[in-house]
Amino acid sequence: MKKYVFIFLVLIIAPLLLSTANYLFGERRENWQTADRSSAGLLPTASEHPDALIRIYAARTVRWRGIFAVHSWIVLKEHGASRYSRYDYTAWGEPIRIDGFIPDGRWFGALPETVIGVDGKEADKLIPKIRSVVETYRFRAYGDYSPWPGPNSNTFVQAVLDAVPELKAVLPPTAIGKDYPYRGEWFGLTPSRTGVFVSLGGYLGLTVGWVEGVELNFFGGVLGLDIRRPALKLPGLGRLGVPQIQ
Repeated sequence: MKKYVFIFLVLIIAPLLLSTANYLFGERRENWQTADRSSAGLLPTASEHPDALIRIYAARTVRWRGIFAVHSWIVLKEHGASRYSRYDYTAWGEPIRIDGFIPDGRWFGALPETVIGVDGKEADKLIPKIRSVVETYRFRAYGDYSPWPGPNSNTFVQAVLDAVPELKAVLPPTAIGKDYPYRGEWFGLTPSRTGVFVSLGGYLGLTVGWVEGVELNFFGGVLGLDIRRPALKLPGLGRLGVPQIQ
């Protein structure tokens, strides 16, 4: 028993130590106030892309919190629209921030990764569902934001994934807050409807599903395995294996 506990602790602690070293000795310690927030070049000019579009992005969050977590957000564009709409959930002001940042902008210097991308008629069909979640999201008042265990930016985006299972998207294991039970449920189907989850207030939990894989939530960090697209899911480091977007 002690051996298994030791292995478990190593799988939790070692990735976090590596992520800490990457933060301390890498390029992520720049001043957040002057950090680059320009476009990462992930999106075409809206006026030159007539099709509808859905994107969910995630990027390492600001300062030392980036050791553990990413910030995620949503970008939408209806067919024929001349501009993108970006939705973030932030710690300052009214939590739901609309078009507060460049749609595919770096998150205070951190390069975003694409979690899911949908275009064309399928995007046109799903965009109204996403907008409905944004408009009716319950944690939208001053003071509702909580970095840990939630509700935070990742809880907000996870609410969209829960309501739109057609996306079949999974936030990175570093999306702390995605497992926060914002509806008060401790047991139920996974967002993709291909498995089940159990959650103890977002602090501890287990998810098993074909799309989600196997995820053990340990105080917000995720240790797990992606079966559909083989990869390890490690706290701090994220997803290591076959790319999620192919």
